[in-house]
Amino acid sequence: MLKAFAELSTPLVADACVRSGVELRAAPAGIRAVVAGQRVAGRVLPVRHYGSVDVFLEAYGAAGPGDVLVVDNGGRVDEACVGDLAVLEARAAGVAALVVWGLHRDTPELVEIGLPVFSYGALPLGPMRLDEREPKALTEARFGPHAVGADDVVFADADGVLFVPVARLDEVLETAAGIARTERAQAERIRSGDTLRRQTAFDEYLERRAADPSYSFRRHLRRVGGAIEE
Repeated sequence: MLKAFAELSTPLVADACVRSGVELRAAPAGIRAVVAGQRVAGRVLPVRHYGSVDVFLEAYGAAGPGDVLVVDNGGRVDEACVGDLAVLEARAAGVAALVVWGLHRDTPELVEIGLPVFSYGALPLGPMRLDEREPKALTEARFGPHAVGADDVVFADADGVLFVPVARLDEVLETAAGIARTERAQAERIRSGDTLRRQTAFDEYLERRAADPSYSFRRHLRRVGGAIEE
C-alpha cells in the first residue's frame, strides 16, 4: 500500500475522495511526523488510550504486517501517550507506523528508532490517570470528529492525515493517480510558458459564468479536462 502511495500525496487522495463521492475524513490540522519527510499508508489498527500502555500491548497482538496503530487519546495536550518503548514494541510486532490523536515523548529515541510516528507534538509528561476502559477500545479509534477502524486505511505525509474506507481504496487510488498525471502535465506546461489560465480556458469560463452564474470552475475544469481543485 505504501508503494501505491509513493507517487501520490494526501492532497491528491483528498481530491480523489471528493471526485469519487467518498466521505472526507481528515485528521484535525496540526499533525506532523516526528521525523520530517516520513510517509505512512496502511490498514488502521485502532486503539483507545486510557492512561496505561497495556491497551497498546493488547492491540499489537492483533497486528498484521504493515498495519498502522491509530491511537485515540482524545486530542489531549496535558500528557504524552506514546514513547520509545511503545514504539519499539510496535516495530517488534510488525506495525508499520503510529498515528496519534495526542502527543508523544522521548523524541530523540523515536528519531533513532525510525518507525514513522505522527502526532500533535511532544510533551515530557506521561499519563497520571487510569480511566475506565470502553467496549470499543480495540475496535474503533476516534480521530477528531471521525471514527475509524480495521475497515479503513490511513495515509499520512507532510500535509496531514486522511482515512479512506478499504472498500473504496482501489477506486480512490486510481482516481488520485489520474489527477496526479493531469496536474504534473499542467505544471510542466506552466514551466514552459503555457499559463494555467490559458490551459483551463479561463477567459471562456468567465464568459460562461457571466451568462450562467451557476457555472462553477469545477464544472468547467471537468469539461476541459483540467485539474487544480477536486
